[in-house]
Amino acid sequence: MNFIRSFGALVAIALLVGAQPAAAQDKSIVVSSTTSTQDSGLFGHILPLFKQKTGIDVKVVAQGTGQALDTGRRGDADVVFVHAKSAEEKFLAEGFSVKRYPVMYNDFVLIGPKNDPAGVNGTKDIVAALKKIKDKGADFISRGDRSGTHIAELNLWKAAGIDIANDKGPWYKEIGQGMGAALNMASASGAYVLTDRGTWLSFKNRGDLVIGVEGDKRLFNQYGVMLVNPEKFASIKKDLGQQFIDWLISPEGQKAIADYKIGGEQLFYPNADDPNA
Repeated sequence: MNFIRSFGALVAIALLVGAQPAAAQDKSIVVSSTTSTQDSGLFGHILPLFKQKTGIDVKVVAQGTGQALDTGRRGDADVVFVHAKSAEEKFLAEGFSVKRYPVMYNDFVLIGPKNDPAGVNGTKDIVAALKKIKDKGADFISRGDRSGTHIAELNLWKAAGIDIANDKGPWYKEIGQGMGAALNMASASGAYVLTDRGTWLSFKNRGDLVIGVEGDKRLFNQYGVMLVNPEKFASIKKDLGQQFIDWLISPEGQKAIADYKIGGEQLFYPNADDPNA
């Protein structure tokens, strides 16, 4: 009888030990985010700090904002971390999340070739610059992928009084790809392109490209984070996902974001304490 009890205890212990790696492996979340947070190197900087603090692995799916939100709509991500406030608010209104948290901001910049065929380099009026690019028929690369950057670009054409869907010509090239690909194409073809500053600072294949237009308040670029609604999808890891969000907006997470620099230049500016962001 003692043997049977001992054997049963050993089996129970073995089952418990065997279950522990599976539980540990399950301590991970999927974050659907923009290419800019990935391509800029921000995630490479902050995610090891988050894992060290919590033991939670974060698997990033880097897409344009539109695609990232669609990934959340399918329940294929626990958290979405994107940068198109109007699209984020639509996501909330549809019930795919219950709260949006502002995290950080940077800005967009218009990049162009040094020889500047449109005559816009060194200016601060993005609307005037886009008008000149169209009038000159200077090559312009558009991501064309429903990303936050693409949405911002379309809004800027609209602000310039240009219906780009009808007014575009062969000079306007939509590629349906991410920011890195758009910058590479602009570098290879001597074209203008709108990019977030973080990706530009980390971009290595600049060729003859330089910052053409910066500093216009219309180039402001806000990022927000949302937990996918667990009431819509039973698979959502609510507690782990919320831990990630809480860390991002905590003083520790905000400092980690602020500390990320390339060549001494800060890429993102934390503003979780701004309720209107």
